[in-house]
Parts: sequence; C-alpha cells; structure tokens
Amino acid sequence: MQVEQTAVPGVLVLTPTRFGDARGFFSESWNRQRMAEHGIDLEFVQDNHSLSAVVGTVRGLHFQAPPHAQDKLVRCGQGALFDVAVDIRKGSPTYGHWVGVELSAENGKQLLVPKGFLHGFITTQPNTEICYKCTDYYAPDCDGAVRWDSCGIDWGGEGTPILSDKDAIAPALADFNSPFVWEGAP
Repeated sequence: MQVEQTAVPGVLVLTPTRFGDARGFFSESWNRQRMAEHGIDLEFVQDNHSLSAVVGTVRGLHFQAPPHAQDKLVRCGQGALFDVAVDIRKGSPTYGHWVGVELSAENGKQLLVPKGFLHGFITTQPNTEICYKCTDYYAPDCDGAVRWDSCGIDWGGEGTPILSDKDAIAPALADFNSPFVWEGAP
C-alpha cells in the first residue's frame, strides 16, 4: 500500500498494490494491520456504496457532526470521479483549504477524509460507483452540508451540475458555523 500525504495534513491518498493477470486484478483495499504500520488506526463500522448515472453529478459537500463524526475511506468501484476534502476545523491553519484527487476504477486510488472535513465529489464518467468506509454509523440528526460552490474548489466540470435538493440549498462556507475545532496536528 502506497500512502501519500497531501497539501492538507491528515488527508491521505492510499493506493493499494494490484496483482494482475489475464483475468484482471486483485488488491487489498483495507488492512488494519498494514495501516497501523503507517500510523493509521481506524475502526470502520459501516460501508456505503452509491451510483451516479450521469457525468457532472455533484454529491456534497457533506459532513457528520459530533458525537457521530466520521472518518471516511473513499474509493471508486466503477467509472471515475473528482473527490474533494475541505478542512472545516475552527482554528486550523488550513481551515477552508481543500484537496482534490481523481479516483477511478482504473487508478485504484483511495482518499482518506478525516473527521472535521467536508467531503464531496463530481462524476467524470457515466455510471460511476463510489464506495466508502466510515468510522461511525450514519446519524440523521448529525448530518450536514455546505454549498458545493462556496469553497473555491475547481471542480473541473462543464455545464450545470446535477445536485440533490439538500445540496442545492446548503449554506455557503462563509455562513457556516462549524461544529469542529482543530486540536493540533493533523
């Protein structure tokens, strides 16, 4: 497993080794013991899987507030997407900064999005599947969103994105009172 730091501390790109032959490939997308060797000690309790049929679908920017905040490990099972994490920890030197990574079925990359970060993506191929692990269970009363176009993210899409009603009316980052507080590195 290759582990890369990004420009925003705590957000990591994980690229599993793939073993391939004429049939395709095999890879280990998560191994708790190997991750612990890289200083990543997370216990995932829920896996989520979504399909976005149309290119230009934006999902996000989402978070789950304490006491049910979630770390997420995101990967693409089919198609391709541009995946984004935005720091929303009050007092963080990187508050409002974002990291974006292309995740695709072909490149096998994964993005580790820590608690205290918004998460979202835009699809760049039709019928894109996103799969992600979470360190806490979904709690509707802790669910939140920030407007997708209020953080200065270069989404790279063309035309008007396809949004859910929830995402279309989410508050802008400038109007958002984050429930997260930076507690030092990362």
